[in-house]
Amino acid sequence: MQTDTQIHRRATHKKSQRGTEESWFVRWFLIVVALSFVGVFLLLPLINVFWQALSHGVKVYVESLTDPDTRSAIHLTLLIAGITVPLNLVFGLAAAWAIAKFNFKGKPILVSLIDLPFAISPVVAGLMFVVLFGRQGFFGEWLDTREIRIIFAVPGMVLATIFITFPFVARELIPVMQATGTEQEQAALTLGANGWKTFWYVTLPSVRWGLLYGIILCNARAMGEFGAVSVVSGHITGQTDTMPLRVEKLYQSASAASMTAAFAVASLLALLALLTLGIKTFLEWKTQREYEAAQRTTPETIPLTPTLSQRERD
Repeated sequence: MQTDTQIHRRATHKKSQRGTEESWFVRWFLIVVALSFVGVFLLLPLINVFWQALSHGVKVYVESLTDPDTRSAIHLTLLIAGITVPLNLVFGLAAAWAIAKFNFKGKPILVSLIDLPFAISPVVAGLMFVVLFGRQGFFGEWLDTREIRIIFAVPGMVLATIFITFPFVARELIPVMQATGTEQEQAALTLGANGWKTFWYVTLPSVRWGLLYGIILCNARAMGEFGAVSVVSGHITGQTDTMPLRVEKLYQSASAASMTAAFAVASLLALLALLTLGIKTFLEWKTQREYEAAQRTTPETIPLTPTLSQRERD
C-alpha cells in the first residue's frame, strides 16, 4: 500500500513534468537565444581582449605587465582587496548571525542598509567620501591640520571599496543561516558549549560554502571596482592607480604600445575573473553534491498529511 507521502510525491512529479513539456521548437529556440547572447555579449569580447593583448607577441605582453607603473597598479589592487575582504568577512559574519539568529528592533533597517550599495551608483558613493573627507569636506579641515590624507590616497580607495563590496558576504550568509535554523546552536549550548565554541564548531561549518562563495564574490568586485575608486583616487600614476584605472589610462593614451598594454592588463583582470568563476562553479557543485548526499541519507519519517493520532492530539 502506498503511503500519503509517496502519492503526493508522484503527483508532484507528474505536475512538474507537465509544466516542463514543451515542443522541440520552443526548447531549441530558447537554447539558441541563450547561447547567442552568451556568445555575442560575453565570449566574443573576452576572446577579443586576449587577441588584442597577444597581437604583438608574448614578449610585448610580458613587458606590458612588468612595466613599473603597471606592477604598482597590480600591487595596489591586491593590497586593497587584501584589506577589504577580511573586513567585509568580519562584518558579513556578524551581520548575518545577528539577522538570522536573533530578533531585535531595527532588524529591517539593518537589512535595508546592507542593500544600500546595490541601490547607489559607485560614482555617487565615491563622491560621498569626497564630501566627507576631502579638503573642503566635512572633516577636511580637521584631517588637514593633522596631515592625514584620505582622499587621493590609499585610505580613501580602501573606504570606497569597502562600501561597495560589504553586502556580498552578508547577503550570501543570511539565507544560509536562516535555512539552518537555531536548533544546532541550542543543542550545543545545552550540552555546555560556550558561545565561541558553538560558533566555531557548529555555526561556521554549516555555512562554510556560503561563506567562501561570498568571499569570492567580494574579492572579485574589490579587484574590479572602477567608479567609486576613480572618484577618490586622483589617478596618480604609480601611486593611486589600480588595475581598472590603469587600463583606462593606457587606453586613452591612444598609442599602439599603450593600447596593447591596456589589453594586457585587461586580460589579467579577465583571467582573475575566470579563476573566480571557476572557484564559484566548483563551490556550487560541491554544495549541490553535499545537499543530494544529505537528502539520500535523511530518513523519511514525517508524512506530509497528519496521521490519525496527530489529528486526535490536535
